[in-house]
Amino acid sequence: MASPLQLVAFVGDQIRTFDLPATGQVTVGREEACDVRLDDPSVSRQHAVLRLGPQLEIEDLGGANGIFLSSKPRSGIASETLTMRQLVRRKSDLAVGERVLMGSVSVVVRHAPSPDLPDLALAPAEGDGVVVRDPAMRDLYDQATRAARASISVLVLGETGVGKEVFARAIHARSPRASGPFMGINCASLAESLLEGELFGAEKGAYTGATAARAGLFEAAHGGTVFLDEVGELPLAIQSKLLRVLEERVVTRLGSTRARAIDVRFVAATNRDLEADSRAGRFRSDLYFRLAGIVLPIPPLRERPAELELLLAKFLRAACRELDRATPLGVAPEALERLQRYSWPGNVRELRNAIERAAVLCPGDTILPEHLPPSLLRDPGAHPAAPPAVAAPAHPPAAPALPSATPSDLQGEIRALERARIVEALDRCGGNQSRAAQLLGISRRTLVSRVSEFGLRRPHKQD
Repeated sequence: MASPLQLVAFVGDQIRTFDLPATGQVTVGREEACDVRLDDPSVSRQHAVLRLGPQLEIEDLGGANGIFLSSKPRSGIASETLTMRQLVRRKSDLAVGERVLMGSVSVVVRHAPSPDLPDLALAPAEGDGVVVRDPAMRDLYDQATRAARASISVLVLGETGVGKEVFARAIHARSPRASGPFMGINCASLAESLLEGELFGAEKGAYTGATAARAGLFEAAHGGTVFLDEVGELPLAIQSKLLRVLEERVVTRLGSTRARAIDVRFVAATNRDLEADSRAGRFRSDLYFRLAGIVLPIPPLRERPAELELLLAKFLRAACRELDRATPLGVAPEALERLQRYSWPGNVRELRNAIERAAVLCPGDTILPEHLPPSLLRDPGAHPAAPPAVAAPAHPPAAPALPSATPSDLQGEIRALERARIVEALDRCGGNQSRAAQLLGISRRTLVSRVSEFGLRRPHKQD
């Protein structure tokens, strides 16, 4: 059975991921009504249609900026020129891993990533298991292994993106409950009224829309592990109900008076200082002590540099699988230096996103600095990246030539495409900047700035 597909969009510094259906069609554009909404001024309101089934297909809907497609890289050709082909009100077959440019937004269809397989073995370079190389992390996983054998509640602390859920899954996998369910919820993702029903369940008619009785998370996890992510965001009213569940191991559904016995193990996680919050009255101290049977703080990625290259290799292998790349990707020394010097405020999650982005944007077999996120290149710990030079002809062509880019000038490729579209829009509008800006879907001020940036002659209106 084929793995499900996802659409990944790179909007500025952000990476957005959308799950795709197995069959049917998906609209892509800036409008709220689109199935995949890309909130970027260079994307048309309805930019494209993606058709899914035995064969992937994409169709341009006639927006101002059209669609540019780049062929999948051929194996072993690092210096291959990347040729872009344009679609205007046409359709084309699309391959998994083939990059699509909509305005300044890069889009790619990939196989959905497989979940991390938790593994506490100290052989970090093998398989897809958790990477454990740093001495502090080895000690932490030793503690986690011992804690996993008991039923004691565990509180995992760490910054956002540090890998708290992967850690929680690893504890579950090494516990006597490994054959039972692992049920997780982000306590900050739902409103209080919805969160209560998700955790405790509800009887029919308990609230508007409750058309049937249903079990909550605690009941559904019977015999397994409950993972409460961002537990510090729980409202105080729900904290008191959770305390009863922890103390008595029973749960009462909304709209019911009958207590149901549960058999679950609790692992909670937060990036907040719950002990300080409990002293300040923002979190119940009795609940804190119940959750913190053993506290395991995960150090941020910047404090365990020995693991960076191992994580990098792991994420590269996964990204190549998801994009159907036959040739493994390498990392140029200058790109690796930037990765090593970066402070990684988003931790492992940010590293994974950066590698996924680089795998999409790299047309050859070696990741270069220009394939890394702009935010990484701007980091004070890294050398500033020199902007790519784009030569501007003395006289703009009446019809822009379709640009191409080499692996060493990916940013130049995108800038060249943008420049060509601006020249074409100005030519079509007879030099009228207001009309050209409207055609491009940007403000007139932005257009004037781009004209100056690309060294174009200021156009004169034609009568």
